Amino acid sequence: MAEKDMVIETEEKEPVSKNFIEQEIDKDLAEGVYDHVQTRFPPEPNGYLHIGHAKSILLNYGLAQKYNGKFNLRFDDTNPTKEKSEFVESIMADVKWLGADFEDRLFFASNYFEKMYECAVFLIKKGKAFVCDLSAEQIREYRGDFNTPGKESPYRNRSIEENLRLFEEMKEGKYQDGEKVLRAKIDMASPNINMRDPVIYRVAHMHHHNTGNKWCIYPMYDFAHPIEDAVEHITHSICTLEFEDHRPLYDWVVKECEFENPPRQIEFAKLYLTNVVTGKRYIKKLVEDGIVDGWDDPRLVSIAALRRRGYTPESIKRFVELVGVSKANSSVDYAMLEYCIREDLKLKKARMMAVLDPVKLVIDNYPEGQVEELDVPNNLENSELGSRKVPFSREVYIEREDFMEEPPKKYFRMFPGNEVRLMGAYFVKCTGCEKDENGNWYAKQQTKTVAGLRKIDLDDVTLEVLTNWREVQVQNGEDDYVLSRFGKPLCKSTICRIIKRQAEIVDVPKITGKGLRHSHASYLLNVLKMDPLYVSHRLGHADKSTTLNVYSHWYHNDVIGISDKITQNILQSKIF
Repeated sequence: MAEKDMVIETEEKEPVSKNFIEQEIDKDLAEGVYDHVQTRFPPEPNGYLHIGHAKSILLNYGLAQKYNGKFNLRFDDTNPTKEKSEFVESIMADVKWLGADFEDRLFFASNYFEKMYECAVFLIKKGKAFVCDLSAEQIREYRGDFNTPGKESPYRNRSIEENLRLFEEMKEGKYQDGEKVLRAKIDMASPNINMRDPVIYRVAHMHHHNTGNKWCIYPMYDFAHPIEDAVEHITHSICTLEFEDHRPLYDWVVKECEFENPPRQIEFAKLYLTNVVTGKRYIKKLVEDGIVDGWDDPRLVSIAALRRRGYTPESIKRFVELVGVSKANSSVDYAMLEYCIREDLKLKKARMMAVLDPVKLVIDNYPEGQVEELDVPNNLENSELGSRKVPFSREVYIEREDFMEEPPKKYFRMFPGNEVRLMGAYFVKCTGCEKDENGNWYAKQQTKTVAGLRKIDLDDVTLEVLTNWREVQVQNGEDDYVLSRFGKPLCKSTICRIIKRQAEIVDVPKITGKGLRHSHASYLLNVLKMDPLYVSHRLGHADKSTTLNVYSHWYHNDVIGISDKITQNILQSKIF
């Protein structure tokens, strides 16, 4: 029995699709590499975050949430030449706005400067680092390229004692910027250029936003980043593909510094949007050159700019989910981002109308000077948002693109001789247009149809709103009438609403489902004497025999009493 229960339980489980990062995490947990999951978002405070950063934030935070882990926010503030407190504050605001809760785990890389210095000294003592006097240009020259192996620095074989002394003097400020650097001693012939004795510390006499003037030597990113992850007990360092070639150096640092349970770096593809600038360096140049009005200029895709434009955190989360996680770089159409905000707001917010390129519309049979207020729903898909009053008068404005003097085929907007309905108002028929000296039409005379839909309210017991509806005789010439609009029979849904309301008036059982459909068919066939072929077409039947055989049977047997009361009440009320 136990085995059977286990099988049933297994069969009921739905397959879950996981991205490659989740698969790697599952593997690490299953093999006992880690017993928990801890991620981080490590921005450099040298600018505002953009939509690409949003993907990284939500990915790292989402992984921590999924595996009941922890999420850290850490500022990689190891380069004082580009960092500002303004950027720190903006990044914190953006992360919180996106809903990534880092709780009390807010960290700064600069808080680990002492630990990083100790690691550098440890590497020197192991013979894995040395102080180099080559200039930046000479270091690039010695490094070689993809086809040429690098050359060892003439200072590479300094003694451990000399390297310790020189590095201490660098810390004490005895050397100018760029005069000396500390380099890792790895392999100048490595096919990976990042492993050719990279610089891990440099001299920079700069004021730091967090540590002030305490330090005049600062670690390089590739050296500091793995140490920060290890100190914070990060298990999976999730970063973009540009750091894939840096992973061997990342692993070398945590290994040579002998950290227990070192973190693992996993790369994923960056988020690129079409037709917009996403790189932080490029956005920064646009801001500094005055081409845009600050980091939150609505033309940008920084998170601050998107927030200013009205984007919601939910819409950006939805966008990131749709984009997904992959290893291959690709571009995402900007329209997808716009789709996500529309989907998020369509049931939440009121929808307003605006005419951007106006054309005057003159309704020639509407009284001059009269203004009436029409009720317009704030959101057609969410009635809970209520309605608003919109003024209507003899002269209104429509969009220029909604009118054509000589329209092509299948153009259903306004043109001479065509009849359309103004949103929330009347049906109007175009009788002509006037043009200015440049050939641009600027006004149209319209005929307003008195029997509009704007006041239809089927909850009105007397149905007085229908008194102005046009009456059209049935083809057989008898005195029965079809409720119609401009000579066209009403749609099924409208007639059904009338039948349901009349059923309440004559105090008959509530009609729903088949009963409503049968009453509708009975009303059309037996009371209004409509052509069965037309009724079958209106009801979606293949032929008239289906309508006659099925619905007439129901009329004569099951719903004749209800239908009689309803239809007789409609006819006797003389509302047509």
